[in-house]
Amino acid sequence: MRFSEYSRYDATGLAELVRNNEVTPKELKDTAVEAIRELNPKLNAVNNVLAESGQEIEGSQEGPFAGVPFLIKEALLHAENVPSNLGSRLAEGLVYSDDTELMTRFKKAGLVTVGTTTTPEWAYNATTESIFYGPTRNPWNMDHSPGGSSGGAGAAVAAGIVPIAHANDGGGSIRIPASCNGLIGLKPTRGRTPTGPFGELLSGIGVEFAVSRSVRDTAALLDAVSGPDIGAYSFAPPPNRSFLEAVTEPPKRLRIAFMEKPLTGVPVNQECINALRETAALCQELGHEVVEASPQIDVELHNLATLRIWTAHVAHMVNGVAKALNRVPSEENLETASFACYQYGQAITAPQLLEATDIMAAVTRSVGRFFTEYDILLSPTTAQPPLPLGELNQNALGINAEQWTEQIFTYAPFTNLFNTTGQPAISLPLAWSSNGLPIGMQFGGRFADESTLINLASQLEQARPWKDKRPPALVNASLN
Repeated sequence: MRFSEYSRYDATGLAELVRNNEVTPKELKDTAVEAIRELNPKLNAVNNVLAESGQEIEGSQEGPFAGVPFLIKEALLHAENVPSNLGSRLAEGLVYSDDTELMTRFKKAGLVTVGTTTTPEWAYNATTESIFYGPTRNPWNMDHSPGGSSGGAGAAVAAGIVPIAHANDGGGSIRIPASCNGLIGLKPTRGRTPTGPFGELLSGIGVEFAVSRSVRDTAALLDAVSGPDIGAYSFAPPPNRSFLEAVTEPPKRLRIAFMEKPLTGVPVNQECINALRETAALCQELGHEVVEASPQIDVELHNLATLRIWTAHVAHMVNGVAKALNRVPSEENLETASFACYQYGQAITAPQLLEATDIMAAVTRSVGRFFTEYDILLSPTTAQPPLPLGELNQNALGINAEQWTEQIFTYAPFTNLFNTTGQPAISLPLAWSSNGLPIGMQFGGRFADESTLINLASQLEQARPWKDKRPPALVNASLN
């Protein structure tokens, strides 16, 4: 199958071709591998091409995505006998002996895992530029970042290597790369997707899912992998109908709040504000009630809680990997910001971590009250268009944990709130900057109500189609 044809299909479309015997899974896999060979030397998005050595992970032939090429991020989720280096020299060679529950479900869905994607070290960065792998590049402009921490996944999907890829989100790591790469990035409700064999990821602020190019792919994959696994610590209430049904249902009239200013008060690029205003106007044209409003929280306490939870979990992950590989964490095998976060996390006391969870609970209840009046909260996904590579420097001389955390959430000040509350939020590719870079719009919904987000996303996808927008890395590929 020619890449020019393959890259125009979403995952649902490719699966239909397989079911109709118009193409074979092997042909799709071979096209994906050829695309990696052609595009990855420029993008640096795929770090391990399993299919090149015949080690691809075959999915069920009965699944809804049977035969569709897929990539997994090498952080948190893991697959049996597949290296998961976490973007770190300390973790080099880390291999798990089994699949996570979500990996098992990806296989049951029929997806064929052809490789793994890059991540910043310990997935704690809003760009993807680890020392271990080097910078991953944005296919819309190779001098710019694809976002993070699922930057490899975002760049690979945007470039057409695969139509959909695994990603996860503990502060925006699905939505930020979706915004930077012109993709759809849904952060599901806390507990919607399984976390086994782990407990609640990042004390409940982390969640696993994917980035994609179509709303129907997002909905169908969520149908395929959602629901609790055996012994789940907690899980989201099930929907009344399939998420895929929400794609085609008649749209409801929604009460949408929008906010231009982040709760933290950091500055927002004017192009992002203009895109927000245009999106708010579009929602109004589509019949929704749109007003400017935002929830109120104690920002300083929320920032403190975020710092404590993230650094405590960085320390926990570092210690676990170091023990498994019989290594000693140091400045020689950890990046500057990671080592600072590790040290900070090591020093946090149990009462301080429990205080952080109490702060998160107070924020969640305050935001929950806001959502008794509004169905949706609209904002830019990030405060700036995709940054030039090197601006979020994880190895800046002397950077400490507080400065690093502030730097990440100055660039992405809108996403973290929904990690705290556990509510679903989706980034949609509704705008492009004056120099041709994607600008995502974030829509946050009520707890366990992905269906409303998917229904609205489908309406916006029809009103402002994005499927024919293609980055230069794809348009100019010699594969065509």
